[in-house]
Amino acid sequence: MLIKLPAVLTHHQASDWARSLKLALRAAAADQTPVIADASALSQFDSSALAVLLDCRREALTTGRTFFVQDLPPRLRQLAGLYGIAALIPSPT
Repeated sequence: MLIKLPAVLTHHQASDWARSLKLALRAAAADQTPVIADASALSQFDSSALAVLLDCRREALTTGRTFFVQDLPPRLRQLAGLYGIAALIPSPT
């Protein structure tokens, strides 16, 4: 299951996005393919984007799926490293 993140994902959009992603993952619970969040469009974000990704990961794992993030912007990868959560948002290899 591929999830495309928006260009802007800041505090103002985070709760709506987290809720939407959770509903989408629950609706597709029978689909056991890995969940891949495509972050290639992200151009404006804050730490709330990490919270959304972690919520998505948690929901994916709850439904027995693996979770990956592709094309995470370097600045967001650095922020994840500073918070000590980079390993929780792996890239598909």
